[in-house]
Amino acid sequence: MRRPRLPRWTATLTWKAAVFITVMCCALAALLGALVHASVTRQTVDQAREKALTGLAEVTRAYEAGEPLPPFAGVDPAGLPPSLRTLAAGGKRGTMVTDFEGRPTMWAAGPADGRAIATRVDYSLSASTITGLDRSILGSSVLAIGATLLVGAFAVTRITRRLHLTAQVARRISAGDLDARVNDPRTKDPSRTEDEVATVSGALDTMASTLQEKLLSEQRFTADVAHELRTPLTGLTAAAELLPEGRPAEMVRDRVRAMRSLTEDLLEISRLDAGSETVDLDVHEPAELARRVVRGSGTETEVRVVREAAVETDKRRLERVLGNLVANAHRHGKPPVVVTVDGSVVTVSDQGEGFPAYLMAHGPQRFRTESGGKGHGLGLTIAAGQAAVIGAELRFANAPDGGAIARLTLPEYVRFTDPDESDNSPHNNTE
Repeated sequence: MRRPRLPRWTATLTWKAAVFITVMCCALAALLGALVHASVTRQTVDQAREKALTGLAEVTRAYEAGEPLPPFAGVDPAGLPPSLRTLAAGGKRGTMVTDFEGRPTMWAAGPADGRAIATRVDYSLSASTITGLDRSILGSSVLAIGATLLVGAFAVTRITRRLHLTAQVARRISAGDLDARVNDPRTKDPSRTEDEVATVSGALDTMASTLQEKLLSEQRFTADVAHELRTPLTGLTAAAELLPEGRPAEMVRDRVRAMRSLTEDLLEISRLDAGSETVDLDVHEPAELARRVVRGSGTETEVRVVREAAVETDKRRLERVLGNLVANAHRHGKPPVVVTVDGSVVTVSDQGEGFPAYLMAHGPQRFRTESGGKGHGLGLTIAAGQAAVIGAELRFANAPDGGAIARLTLPEYVRFTDPDESDNSPHNNTE
């Protein structure tokens, strides 16, 4: 049988701190209340017992002198507890608190000619004092617990707020915002003592700065290498065209084209990493652009149009994304490769082995390849980067019956009409 799960908010630090403070306050209040109650009760009972025993001594002297006994005393009086009567008949003295005629009464009894002589003292005031004390202890405990909870919740909330801020910054960094920082004031001011939260925040800021510097250094290196390779590659391309026709010359030209394509891909990735890309938005039909990409790819790719739609996007960048997806499907998958256009959603599918698990979990990674190591892993990286630039969502999945599926969701173009525009329909005017 499955155990019921607690609400999610019960796992928060604030809730746990509140429960801990409440339990500790209740335990402390119960302990102090019990000690105070026991101490005051003992003092009150001792005073009433002393008063009852003093009265018993006076009543005993009056009995032995043959004087009349007061109304609150007597020999074997009615209402005397049996256990106390037996104790006095045995030659001992004792006291006991019981109810007599509906009121708390302190009895004191002693021996008198084989019987019990007893006196009673009204214990109502003492009992009321103890009851009032218990109520005061309970009320003050509730107030103390409430005040402690408020102060504790305020203190814990300040800590949890800082922890939530640190977690939020960590999520922003993991999403790619390397400029995000916690900037806890306790880490900036050396005169202020750092607590554990400030230590964690400072460590996160330091990690983000180091990571940012390393990534920027890598981006600069990639861009510099790509720029430096363009010049010799241009000369190498021109020299390859001058070679006499033949198999060796064709192999050289093919490798030069591959190196040039790789260099251009590296330059494009460096621009995407730098965030310097600008978009040229216009209204286009994804179906027409998909047909154009397939014609330009020179591959046997089927285009299926389920529903026509207009999208506002950058034509060149969208064609780049679709071209890379189609090329990846042919390179790593198996035919048939199908491009399906359903409104603003474009899907590229094949019948190959599907995408690897790391790609679906973390997205494309440059220079990490699959399918026997073919390619450099840059095609899908560029496709994902360009999709983000045009505001589209690119997701990768595997079909249940085999094959890879890349789904590109574009922002659909919605035309807003002015409600104040006049109706152009003809009207008949009669005089």
